[in-house]
Amino acid sequence: MLYTKRTDAEVRRAFRARLASGELLRLPGAFNPLSARLIERRGFDGVYVSGAVLSAELGLPDIGLTTLTEVAGRTRQITRVTDLPTLADADTGFGEPMNVARTVQELEDAGLAGLHIEDQVNPKRCGHLDGKQVVDAASAMRRVRAAVDARRDPDFLIMARTDVRAVEGLEATVERARQLVDAGADAVFPEALRTLEEFARVRAAVDVPILANMTEFGKSELFTVDQLRDVGVNIVIWPVSLLRLAMGAADRGLHTLLDQGSLTSRLDEMQHRRELYDLVDYEGYSHFDSSVFDFRLEGD
Repeated sequence: MLYTKRTDAEVRRAFRARLASGELLRLPGAFNPLSARLIERRGFDGVYVSGAVLSAELGLPDIGLTTLTEVAGRTRQITRVTDLPTLADADTGFGEPMNVARTVQELEDAGLAGLHIEDQVNPKRCGHLDGKQVVDAASAMRRVRAAVDARRDPDFLIMARTDVRAVEGLEATVERARQLVDAGADAVFPEALRTLEEFARVRAAVDVPILANMTEFGKSELFTVDQLRDVGVNIVIWPVSLLRLAMGAADRGLHTLLDQGSLTSRLDEMQHRRELYDLVDYEGYSHFDSSVFDFRLEGD
């Protein structure tokens, strides 16, 4: 109902245990709290919060314009409504090592199970755009060390993302991944890998969980969960997929309104009011306090 049933610490411990098991965890990207609750309802393993999605929601390109305050606020809204572990994109940590440290503590307070810090130059670019630049290994490692030192809950996952593949190639990515693990990263996110063999190469190089980003229209082929599991991937995210689906449906609906003057022809594509009310748990609020909610739909 109002809040989740498990504490942040319980969620983090459970997330770490599942990662340690070696199974592959599926984390679709939520574009708001309601979509996070739907992800949980459908039986996924966790929720992902994408920086690209948060930027897009604000009508901004994903080029480092969002702030720590905006990310912390949205992640807190999402973790409040789901018992699933939530992993968030923390860009470059919103600055240099001292900023990274503050970012970790703010997002820890927001209830996340973990975050990832990347090795791009500030301001960053979307991971599947051309023209990215990365910092040197020493700078990347300082960011990771700052993140690890700043966390207060040892179960809070510090993941290191590397964008080196698009800049220097696969072998440099493998070496950077090893360096990030040496700096204390609990997991590695090699961005924009192109083949299953490349994922397998990174998997063989490090002894921590690795993440695969299956974003549409990007550099990576859209591999299936089974394919990624077979090469040892531990987490797969679909960061922007739900937003793309929702915006595509919204655009088609607006076209229909212009052409037909009503949405009668699209009613069967909509989430019914009853489904929405069930998802936001009207009934739970009614049981909690009938003075808050005392109305029922009759014959609808």
